[in-house]
Amino acid sequence: MIHDTRACELGEGPLWHPMRRQLFWFDIVNQQLMSQDSDGPKVWKFPEMVSAAAWVSADVLLIAGERDLFLFDLETEEIETLTELEADKPGNRSNDGRADRQGGFWIGTMGKDPAIRKGKGAIYRYYKGELRLLYPNISIPNAICFTLDGKFAHYTDTMDGRVMKVALDAQGWPAAEPDVFLDLRAEGLDPDGAAIDAEGVMWLAQWGASRIAAYATDGTFLKAVPFDAPQTSCPAFGGPDLTTLYCTTALESMDAAARAASPNSGKTFAALGISKGLPEPQFLL
Repeated sequence: MIHDTRACELGEGPLWHPMRRQLFWFDIVNQQLMSQDSDGPKVWKFPEMVSAAAWVSADVLLIAGERDLFLFDLETEEIETLTELEADKPGNRSNDGRADRQGGFWIGTMGKDPAIRKGKGAIYRYYKGELRLLYPNISIPNAICFTLDGKFAHYTDTMDGRVMKVALDAQGWPAAEPDVFLDLRAEGLDPDGAAIDAEGVMWLAQWGASRIAAYATDGTFLKAVPFDAPQTSCPAFGGPDLTTLYCTTALESMDAAARAASPNSGKTFAALGISKGLPEPQFLL
């Protein structure tokens, strides 16, 4: 079903806030954070592209923008910059990101211009005041998520078609070279955002495939959940019992004919009773 009828040019970064019991998501291209509450649809506009978030407290989010990571108060709309993020690269922006189970935050960057995007971005982690470059030469960073025990991280470069898995140390920093968890190149599938459920299953949005696909901890394909929009971008579990699978989608790169053929593109969807998720980790200042 459709959770929100507002069409995003590039919907991304859905986050179920466990304290507010409220879903937040982004329209990156239109530089806005979106949500709903008892008063209806909500939107917050920013002077830069914004793409991903983590919750800090009931009212404060950590948000990834084009040039920085900043704290944002949902009630007062006050902003506090925590650290610059590729401020010296105006051709880049942030993309997929998520808090890890140690209280850190992983964030990917990428080039804004598709024609020169290859290898322009990277994946970083921010933890206890330190922003560290983890993986350079990334084209489209996505699928950032973490295993149940917090001992492994996943990520992908969508243009590469493989989802990686890397062991983490006790502080949440990579402790080994990454291995291939999923290789989707032969199937022609483009991995996008991902989330891990309470059983350790990965739910992976696949751009252009109108679906979120589920993979077991050994990488075995389990099932796919279809959505009425081709460009499925990112999942999140939420709802009162965390059994609603939300999915953001996008209009980006669709011409007039494609938009007419898929009129629900860009909307945010919800599938009920698919699986049970985990509470999103808190980002620790």
